[in-house]
Amino acid sequence: MKLKKNIATSENGFIFNPATGDSFSGNAMASEILLAMKNGDTEAQIKQHLLQKYEVSATQLNRDWEDWIVQLKEANLLEAAIYDSK
Repeated sequence: MKLKKNIATSENGFIFNPATGDSFSGNAMASEILLAMKNGDTEAQIKQHLLQKYEVSATQLNRDWEDWIVQLKEANLLEAAIYDSK
């Protein structure tokens, strides 16, 4: 699962979908994750980075990750390809 190429993001967490005109705001961590997704980082790479940078358990991160992916899907921000989580 990758972020659609046309999705615009900013360092302060602003997210814009030019195809729909929808905009969203997220926090710094959301912006960091979106940038990593746009750069083609895998789920495992992103999670490893977050575990090293932030004080969060793997269990909590996995729960939050699943919620995050659902939100991105509902907002139509992800490509249709299957995301390799391994």
